[in-house]
Amino acid sequence: MFDRDALPPILFGTTPLGNIYRAVPEEDKRELVAAWFRHAESPVFIDSAGKYGAGLALESLARNLGALGVAPGEVLVSNKLGWKRAPLKTPEPTFEPGAWFGLSHDAVQRIGYEGILECHEEGNALLAPYEARLVSVHDPDEYLAAADGAADGERRFRDILEAYRALAELKRAGKVDAVGVGAKDWGSIRRIWDAGVALDWVMFANSWTVMRHPLELRRFMEELAARGVAIFNSAVFHGGFLTGGEFFDYRKVDRRSEPELFAWRDRFEAVCAEFGTSPAVAAAAYAREAPGVVALALSTSRADRVAEMVALARAELGEDLRRALVDAGLL
Repeated sequence: MFDRDALPPILFGTTPLGNIYRAVPEEDKRELVAAWFRHAESPVFIDSAGKYGAGLALESLARNLGALGVAPGEVLVSNKLGWKRAPLKTPEPTFEPGAWFGLSHDAVQRIGYEGILECHEEGNALLAPYEARLVSVHDPDEYLAAADGAADGERRFRDILEAYRALAELKRAGKVDAVGVGAKDWGSIRRIWDAGVALDWVMFANSWTVMRHPLELRRFMEELAARGVAIFNSAVFHGGFLTGGEFFDYRKVDRRSEPELFAWRDRFEAVCAEFGTSPAVAAAAYAREAPGVVALALSTSRADRVAEMVALARAELGEDLRRALVDAGLL
């Protein structure tokens, strides 16, 4: 049974298990999964997807949970559906070039009634003996953005609605507990919601952050919260950029080509330093206090940072720091 008020405050991302940005050694993956269970309360809440490493993240998650002796009842898995394994016929995967390393499979998008059922079946096969009790359609925004004209766009949106028809059937049959959606473009989530799709949860990525927080999105989040929809806030550091990384929203950036982006970060870091607060704490605190947010989706490939992540999921901004961010033109 899905109870939004009983959900853990942190949703651990599994992109490192799928070798995002680098091939992560298996022993490091084992230690990362073990750290989740050392530092977080049971059940440990985990987010994955068939897209992550073309199924490698799901496979690695199951393998390491089993090696650690984790019982199925000690873990709550969310699987974002829409990508299915395919043979790797090129030097690197075709679905997100430059992002995934050391893979032995490619992935293809499968959105529609049959496609989503296939993705669900494959996902649970890779996870066995564990299973995903939360499911969603992954990246509907990217699927819509790839449309070749208006007619193709309408066809693709019908595919998405058919995918949700399949997920609704899985829920009625008791095969999953909750149905949701995850997207980087929150407008696609709004469109799905307005079409009458029944959602139990929504994951916003790169959408509501200390750097980006449109009023229209806040109003939508308030509407979802009033209807009992749980909100998971993801990518709240913009791919690590807000904490000093060189990637911003999944793309590599540099100060020379995008000076305004770095100038914003410089001001943000300066205000945080003035209050003795790390940028990570400030960014996480702002992201978690948004309307309807019940959990932050946070990801790291380092086991020694898991305790910090768990603390970030409960961080508070404080009125003085908030006022300083406003005065600096950052909020």
